[in-house]
Amino acid sequence: MGLTVAVVALALTDRGMDLFQISLLFGVYSLTTMAMELPFGGLADSIGRKPVFLAAVVASLISLVLFLSTRDFNVLALSFAFIGFGRALRSGTLDAWFVETFRAAAPDVDVQPALAKAQWANAIGLATGAVLGGVLPDVLGEVAISLGFSVYDVSYVASFAVMLAVFVFTVFAIVEPPRPMDATALVHGFASVPTVIKDASLLALKHPTLSLLLAALALFLMATNPVEVIWPTHAKPMLDDGYANTVIGVVTATYFFSIAFGGSLSPYISRIFNRRHAMTLAATFACLAGVQIALALQGSIIGFVTVFVLYSVILGVSETPASSILHSCVEDRQRSTMLSLRSLIQQLGAALGLILAGTVAEIYSTPIAWSVGAVFLFLAAILVLVLVRRVALESE
Repeated sequence: MGLTVAVVALALTDRGMDLFQISLLFGVYSLTTMAMELPFGGLADSIGRKPVFLAAVVASLISLVLFLSTRDFNVLALSFAFIGFGRALRSGTLDAWFVETFRAAAPDVDVQPALAKAQWANAIGLATGAVLGGVLPDVLGEVAISLGFSVYDVSYVASFAVMLAVFVFTVFAIVEPPRPMDATALVHGFASVPTVIKDASLLALKHPTLSLLLAALALFLMATNPVEVIWPTHAKPMLDDGYANTVIGVVTATYFFSIAFGGSLSPYISRIFNRRHAMTLAATFACLAGVQIALALQGSIIGFVTVFVLYSVILGVSETPASSILHSCVEDRQRSTMLSLRSLIQQLGAALGLILAGTVAEIYSTPIAWSVGAVFLFLAAILVLVLVRRVALESE
């Protein structure tokens, strides 16, 4: 995924899309993801994680083909819909497989360090892809133009090749006990989805810890998603056109490496708070709010990148405490669906945050939009402080 994430906003601009159209395309992605998130999370619980993940890879391949084939807004919207479709399929599949496989092998071992290692591996892949995704347009852009393509298409072609490799690797490397896959099983899987969704939603509503956590995560994405989406268009004017794409690719890679580094620090920071994951999360959100305001105040590329790296490290620290709290509240039979519910709530927060930030940035400026977003992080920290009290009561 890193091969395209570094250049997607720039690729859309190169295809003639304005900021409003780019916002609409990301909106299509978010709406598609939200509409399909829970049903396909429930399907993964019913028919297995591996086949649903493989279907997600196929959806991603289709989205890449559509993107490469057009400059038309409507076809690009369909491409983004397939990205959202793939995201909905992918969410809560191999994550749940990993946790359950780990717990089966080591039932009395804290899963957080293992989740941190998985997060590190994920970030390394994204970072490596981001570097290549930024370098390829600067190195092979002229060749692409001579063949009638965009300079950014080389990153998308490379992503297609890697995605094919992911498909083959998953087929052979991920081992899951087979579940019935005939037509009857598929029909039963879809038919059981409403019940699974209802049970998971009732669990979230009835479980105060889950309700507070999901609300806080929605606010968290409202604040941070606009930074993740908009920053390349904000930073590129600070750079020389001859190497801007490469620098943005490197900074994107640094962003993922920093998240990975933050994830690796998370278990140690958790020890400072006596492994009270909710307290760790509250402190992380409060720090992140202050750093987001500092990021908005930067006017030079050196200052921006320095603060952006710190911001990314703190983002990485926040992931595993939130996951640890969620996994401690959920049974295996609902794990994929609850992960999908979490992703749905976060996507909703991200979509609302992006719309709000885009409006504020259009009227005022991007730094003001990011500063407004920091308010949501402070609110998230307050909610998690309430969660700290709730967890303390439940442990008594």
